Amino acid sequence: MDVGSARTRAWTAGRGPVLDVPTVAVDGPGRPVRRGAIVDEAACAGLLRRLLAHRLRGPARPLVVLTTPVLDSVAYRTAARSAVRVLGPRAVLTVPGARAIAVAAGAALSRPLLVVDVGAQLTEVVLLDEGAVADARRVALGTADLGGGATEDDVVDAVATMVAATLRQDRDSLVPAALSRGVLLAGGGALRAGIVRRLEARLPAPLVVVPGPHTAAVRGAARLLGAVGLHPSARGPGPTGW
Repeated sequence: MDVGSARTRAWTAGRGPVLDVPTVAVDGPGRPVRRGAIVDEAACAGLLRRLLAHRLRGPARPLVVLTTPVLDSVAYRTAARSAVRVLGPRAVLTVPGARAIAVAAGAALSRPLLVVDVGAQLTEVVLLDEGAVADARRVALGTADLGGGATEDDVVDAVATMVAATLRQDRDSLVPAALSRGVLLAGGGALRAGIVRRLEARLPAPLVVVPGPHTAAVRGAARLLGAVGLHPSARGPGPTGW
């Protein structure tokens, strides 16, 4: 599951996509997720209950793999678990969105990797090492801001600044090794030709656009379901983290 600022998406193992809807409260106006943070747990729970609960009926309680923003992971996990509780899950496992994107792209996680995720209200630059987050930066800016005072150049400038800062801070040659593989781009911003073209000109490495970039995070989470049965927390009685 990927509960984003603009859209909520869910996939199930063996069935593929089961949900792709705007993240809007079902009982009134308003968005329960803003800038990568769940600001209204009750509204988020109501959205999931109405749109997903009937799809998960059966004798087995569902396992949920949930993507999370990197820098808000603790607060997001707490709020998300509260909202997802309405689905009666056996366990809720969380994975950084950048790692899910890398999995969806089929990237080798044994080597450093730089992931850029341009979402609707949040843009992240994440350095992965052995699949774990080694460094991360974000800006509260995304495709939903375009036309409202922000431009594609603003988004590209923000990404380029974050990549440069990550490179300056690197002390273990992780970023140069990651850049040698190219920069992985996902999120709705990767569907905008102007953003892609400008990033190709600004970044110090080739740009690799993930196929289906707007659904990469949820598809990566779905692929990780194959490993859930091997995870000790999946056998426990309640929600936990991954």
